[in-house]
Amino acid sequence: MNPSFTIQDMQGKLNADGDATYARLMKGASWKKQRIVMVIPAGDSIPAKVYLSHVNLIFPPNQGVVRILAQGMEVGHAYSAAIENILAHPDLKDWEYVLTLEHDNMPPSDGILRLIEDMEAHPEFACIGGLYFTKGEGGVPQIWGDKKDPVMNFRPQLPDPAGRLVECWGTGMGFNLWRMSMFRDWKGPKPFFQTKASAAGVGTQDLAMAAEAQKQGYRFAVDCSVKVGHYDMKEDIVW
Repeated sequence: MNPSFTIQDMQGKLNADGDATYARLMKGASWKKQRIVMVIPAGDSIPAKVYLSHVNLIFPPNQGVVRILAQGMEVGHAYSAAIENILAHPDLKDWEYVLTLEHDNMPPSDGILRLIEDMEAHPEFACIGGLYFTKGEGGVPQIWGDKKDPVMNFRPQLPDPAGRLVECWGTGMGFNLWRMSMFRDWKGPKPFFQTKASAAGVGTQDLAMAAEAQKQGYRFAVDCSVKVGHYDMKEDIVW
C-alpha cells in the first residue's frame, strides 16, 4: 500500500456526483421491474465457446430471470411452444421481457443491460436486437427491411456506423429483447413463429412473425452498438 492521508469525507465516488449517478440510474431503470424470461432453442448441445458468452451475461441486479431451453424442435416450433408455455404460466405471463438467445450467438456481457436501456428510451419499439451477421464471407447484417420504403420489404440494411438504433421491418432472433406485452396482446395468427415453405409463401420464422407483427403496429429495431458474434462450429469461426 502506498503512503496516504485519509480525511473524514467518506461519501464515496458515486455519492460525490449525485446528479450523474441519478441520471445513470434513471437511464438503466433497474429500480423498475425488469424480469426476463430467456428462451434458448438448441439441438443436442451448445458449443462451449458460445456457452462462455452466455454465462458471462449480466442481468439487472436482484431481478427475476428464468431460462428455458427448448431442445429437439424445429426453431419456429421451439419459440412458439416456449412463448405459449410462458403465457400459460400464472406468474411468468406478467413479466416484462422475453429474451431470445440462440445456441450459436455470442452477445457482449453487458448486452442485456444495454437493450433494456434501449427499451426504456424507446417505448415505441416492441423488439430490439443486437447486431449480428449471417454466416460466411458474404454475410449481411440481420437488419431486415428499409422502413423508409412504404412497401414492406426484407432487404438487409446497413448498420449505423455510430452505433445507433436502426429501425427495420424485422430482425434475426439470435439476441433480441421483446416486450412480453406484445405476446399477451397478440391479435395475429398463431403459432407466433412459423417457418413457411409452401405455395402460400416462403419465409423464416423470424421474418414471418415480423411481417404479422408489423400489421398490428409493432415496431422493430437493431442496436448497432451491441455487437453479437455468430459462431460457426464447423469452421470454428465467429462471424
